[in-house]
Amino acid sequence: MIDHVAIIGAGFSGTLQAINLLRHGGPRATLIERAPVAGLGLAYGAAHPDHVLNVRAGNMSAFPDEPDHFVRWLEAQGVPNAAGAFVPRMIYGAYLRTLLDETLAKSGDRLRLIRGDAVSLDHDGRARVRMRDGHGIAADAVVLAMGNLPPHDPPGLDAASIGAPLYMADPWDPLVPDGLRPDDTVMLIGTGLTMIDIALLLEARGFAGRIIALSRRGLTPHRHAPPVAPWKMLGTRPGTVASALVRAVRRRSDQIGWRQAIDELRPYTQTMWANASTDEKARMLRHLRPWWDVHRHRLAPEVADRFEAIRSRGQLSTMAARTLWFHADGDGVELGFRRRGKSDPETMRVNRIVNCTGPQGDLQRSDEPLLATLRDSGMIRPDAARIGIDVDNQARVIGADGEASPWLHALGPMTRGAFWEIVAVPDIRVQTWTLARRLSNAQWVGGEGL
Repeated sequence: MIDHVAIIGAGFSGTLQAINLLRHGGPRATLIERAPVAGLGLAYGAAHPDHVLNVRAGNMSAFPDEPDHFVRWLEAQGVPNAAGAFVPRMIYGAYLRTLLDETLAKSGDRLRLIRGDAVSLDHDGRARVRMRDGHGIAADAVVLAMGNLPPHDPPGLDAASIGAPLYMADPWDPLVPDGLRPDDTVMLIGTGLTMIDIALLLEARGFAGRIIALSRRGLTPHRHAPPVAPWKMLGTRPGTVASALVRAVRRRSDQIGWRQAIDELRPYTQTMWANASTDEKARMLRHLRPWWDVHRHRLAPEVADRFEAIRSRGQLSTMAARTLWFHADGDGVELGFRRRGKSDPETMRVNRIVNCTGPQGDLQRSDEPLLATLRDSGMIRPDAARIGIDVDNQARVIGADGEASPWLHALGPMTRGAFWEIVAVPDIRVQTWTLARRLSNAQWVGGEGL
């Protein structure tokens, strides 16, 4: 019998886990967060006022059993006809914080929020979370909801010798746009969604200098199109052989458009990933992931317009290249790189480098204290693709012995090795809701057991 659950991390995943435990009449919960403000996480806590969601509000409800919940909340705030809008991320953060505050207010002693840093776990009949300040929190089950790991430093860069402000390892550091001169050049390593955010942030802060975005393939995200009329969806799960899948998606794109061809895979992507062999997953990550990312994770139209305006006026350019080395040079950095398809290296001098390569998940390279401790003790292990924590299909953590833990679970992006599509709100909300039902012994609700 589970009486108490400790949840480590109060971003989107952890906050929803706590809220859903109470919604299902489940066990008491303790939500542990080291950031000053709980309920936001990196995605919404570090947002600039100009940053908007990449998904329309109509699909951003926190609860899969109340799909219009966020839209109704917006309407209560005086935002009419919000379902098709791409609202600011700060507003979505306020929505999450409101949900948490309301849950705390009515929970009595069933939910408590502790601000502090969890540094280790042990288990001897019951689990105990050890905090940095020395005290422990006993629980029957523990949920790791720690979000993404920070990006790795780009190849050839020694962060110990090139520090801020020349090299900003954290793209969400509020000092990223500070101190730049009008004739400076900023290098953004990475050309995905994070790069878009930082480019727009630099523009919003008045930076008039040159921006260069570099990645191995130089691909940038595509935009959302206006909603289209419903179409006849696929009736069976596609296969998992990458080459055959690419051909099938191309044929389907000719019939219904590439956005619809990608979108109709959504009901199948988690099971497709789970059924793919280790070799097939490796090929997908090595060869197809960049193209999947730019087609699957799209830009709100107004964001795409702003980005294209920066690029069209020549302030921003993208480059397909690999970095080779970096040397600090006074108030700048000289870097060596090799363009894709070329053999000769080139050099360039920039005044600031921002790491926009996006979150990583390789536990072997992580120095996050709690994860490193759990990894070294064998409580957790990397998944086979080394993109997160190894879990089973019930989000139970798999240890170094290959056994699924009966008391330790993980949620959110760090479980992408098992689920792949587990980085966006529509997927994470289902995962947190499902685990909360299991921990509450309420999985029969909705006809699953009757």
